[in-house]
Amino acid sequence: MSENRTPLRVGISCGDLNGIGIEVVLKCFEDNRMLADIIPVLYASAHAVSHHRKALKLDEVQFHRVNDAREALPKKLNIVNVWEDEVVLELGKPSGPLASFAIQSLEAAAQDLASGKVDVLVTAPIDKHAMQQAGFAYPGHTEFLQQMAGADSEVLMLLISEGLRVGTVTGHIPIKDVAGAITTDRIVSKARLLHQSLLRDLGVVEPRIAVLGLNPHAGDGGTLGSEDKEVIAPAIRRLNEEGISAMGPYAADGFFGNGSYKHFDGVLAMYHDQGLAPFKALSFGNGVNFTAGLPIVRTSPDHGTGLDIAGQGIADEGSFRAAVWMAADIHRNREDYKTIGVNPLQPQKREKERKEH
Repeated sequence: MSENRTPLRVGISCGDLNGIGIEVVLKCFEDNRMLADIIPVLYASAHAVSHHRKALKLDEVQFHRVNDAREALPKKLNIVNVWEDEVVLELGKPSGPLASFAIQSLEAAAQDLASGKVDVLVTAPIDKHAMQQAGFAYPGHTEFLQQMAGADSEVLMLLISEGLRVGTVTGHIPIKDVAGAITTDRIVSKARLLHQSLLRDLGVVEPRIAVLGLNPHAGDGGTLGSEDKEVIAPAIRRLNEEGISAMGPYAADGFFGNGSYKHFDGVLAMYHDQGLAPFKALSFGNGVNFTAGLPIVRTSPDHGTGLDIAGQGIADEGSFRAAVWMAADIHRNREDYKTIGVNPLQPQKREKERKEH
């Protein structure tokens, strides 16, 4: 860590209590090097964390219990006790009513993020179905945080790994609804978000964006569907007119199969599996899910609750570790981006003019 750099406070929601969320948190901060540049603050309960630690034989991982995130100590994994109940956990079992504690954790972490007690947020995986049955009124993390942040504009789900960044025009909708949901305006809007995020959040200079087609072989000149020619291509032309370097539409199979993605800074897919399937095939275990377009920084690992392996001690913490570092990097990139274009001589010029008058 740079001697001149203040460690960031990283808020962490615990996710599904019966899943692998707390396991990957404990394994991540078992490595003391993770504590050099950040101060982790996990929103859960000391009892729940102790249960996971004992079950997984991670006894050497120490944590510090605090009542408020502002009390978090450097060089420690800090636990904010969100609830006092001694919850009965059954690792690997569907969470059911326990999802209410995941909601409490997320709400507490988001409130502290909003009030500046933590700088960024990393969310452990949740069981969306159980959360909604427990009263969570949102499809997922993104929609909840969008409402919390008061962001009324569009957001973009962006999957990031070393050398690959993939966003999607449509999200969690049935495949039968995809074609009807894709419009030229929506493609342009999502591409603008991707372009801005590459600049501001990821520090990419003059981003190059690849836009994938919708149909096999990108429509094959209209033989396999007209959307590529009539909807996607006009969006790419509009983006180029705006000064955004966008190319395509590319047939998705060949684009990933022949390595063309390596020549671009970002890829815009038309639907969920078109972008996420190749991303996870190429980067699973090291990928990060980032919500672009929000005023706050939120990342998460690229995997789910892992109920099939929870409690066995075999969950890989690599993606969670990457999410922590990515959140910190994005926060600092945004701070640096604010200074771009600022003339350091301008304040001196104004001071000289003031004295002359």
